[in-house]
Amino acid sequence: STPRRRRRVRMAHVHREVDGGGPPPSASPAGPPASARCAATHKEAAWDTAKLLAAGGVAGSFSKTCTAPLARLTILYQVQGMHDTRMAKPRLHMGELLARIVREEGARALWKGNGVTIVHRFPYAAVNFFAYEKFTRMLTNHDEDFDGPPPGGYGLAGRRLLAGGAAGATACSVTYPLDLIRTRLAVQRGKGYYKGMAHAFGRILGDEGVRGLYRGLAATLVGVAPCIAINFATYETLRAKWMHAHPEFNAPTVGASLAAGSVAGMVSSTATFPLDLLRRRLQLEGAGGQKRRYNGYLHALRTLIQHEGFRGLYAGIVPEYVKVIPGVAISFYTYEMAKRMFNCEQGHIR
Repeated sequence: STPRRRRRVRMAHVHREVDGGGPPPSASPAGPPASARCAATHKEAAWDTAKLLAAGGVAGSFSKTCTAPLARLTILYQVQGMHDTRMAKPRLHMGELLARIVREEGARALWKGNGVTIVHRFPYAAVNFFAYEKFTRMLTNHDEDFDGPPPGGYGLAGRRLLAGGAAGATACSVTYPLDLIRTRLAVQRGKGYYKGMAHAFGRILGDEGVRGLYRGLAATLVGVAPCIAINFATYETLRAKWMHAHPEFNAPTVGASLAAGSVAGMVSSTATFPLDLLRRRLQLEGAGGQKRRYNGYLHALRTLIQHEGFRGLYAGIVPEYVKVIPGVAISFYTYEMAKRMFNCEQGHIR
């Protein structure tokens, strides 16, 4: 009968508990709902992402502040002769240019535009480092092991180059208007046409329209993508070789990290400096209401070579080296230090 069957089932449950089998499945304590577990996972992932972005932003901002005077010297070198067709006028040496800035504008002028530089550099570096790690994991189809089996057969170096180029293009596109405003503020001397970041933003919109905020973007992407690709690939290759030679260390020493970053910055700058110079000049087209001189990337290249020769393509390379050697080194080392400080649980540069 039905009551007798129910008694047998209850007795079977009792015997299972006495024998150590535990309660029946229906009697087991229920865990947290799936929705709660999913929400907690998403919250942890969002917090980890925020910490990674913050680490990248801090690294980029600190590095740029340390090298701001050299960055301004580089930009001024790059645009010398831009509005002077009489190329017989000799260029100022780096020391002379530095002395003139201090004499005419004071020592604080060496950091002119550094505020907007930080406003640009923090999101740029944050997106750049974060996107690189994401693109690398996507290419390797592995969460952490960057040295895993390469997909598609393009190898570890190719994977680093692809991830670095994609990250650089992404970060540049997102933050380009800030970079353009920073450049125009940095090259001003004296009172200047622009009174600050907000004023420059409004004047560029009024004088040149929305397209003015993206003037030179194509040339920038052509230069930035390979530069960042070479940067990351060189740094990680040198870092990996050092780690392989020193297995007793869990991470590179300060000197090893700074040295790898310095070499990476020098290699990438040498390879892409002419593209960066053209980018700066295109960004300054129409600044302060001046007449436009170039009709595009190729025309700017031809004009520069015609008036300044092939040496003009590397105008400012010396202060660029002086800026890049500490700049890239500080950026990579600070990023790794910031991640350890923020206790980031995902992603790492190696």
